[in-house]
Amino acid sequence: MIVSTPDLDGATGHVAEMYDGDLRSDGFVFGHTRAMAINPEAHAAFETLIRSIVPSIGLRNYELATLGAARAIGSDHCLLAHGRKSLRAGLLDEDELARLAREGADAGLDETDMAVVAYAEKLSTDAATMTDADTQRLRDLGFTDRQIVDITLAAAVRNYFSRALLAVAVPVDDVPGLSPALVAALLAPAQAARGDVSGG
Repeated sequence: MIVSTPDLDGATGHVAEMYDGDLRSDGFVFGHTRAMAINPEAHAAFETLIRSIVPSIGLRNYELATLGAARAIGSDHCLLAHGRKSLRAGLLDEDELARLAREGADAGLDETDMAVVAYAEKLSTDAATMTDADTQRLRDLGFTDRQIVDITLAAAVRNYFSRALLAVAVPVDDVPGLSPALVAALLAPAQAARGDVSGG
């Protein structure tokens, strides 16, 4: 990592809350948590934004938009973290997650799921060419204006967070609770983007 992060000892306020959350759940502090702890006010605002997005679209659509954006960006950090969140919440099983990571909007899930993923992928790779047709697909599947905006925000927020982690070279930690096969599938998009055919 190219930045120095706050020490665990002596952490106070929101930084202490961030660190304690990781320690309670996994026994160590993730690199991405340490990086964001440099500006705890920004992290708190990020969490508030997420809490304002999820209620209208539900956790499943939020995670699908997040995974679609993370896959398009090639973010190991967010694919692993949100792969585990989706698995633990029962939103997707291992096979569905592996297919989603490897194939994106062609993973063969429910039509609505794939529309959310495709929208998040396009926003993350070619937002300047998006037109009414992109949002119309979501509208045709029953999403309201508020939900379309919140799916857009979910994908855009993932671009903000994932690209920030990549820019400051945050190391990718091992995420407990994932099988080796699922980890390999979740890491495949970024490895392909880097031309890392070895899988290492």
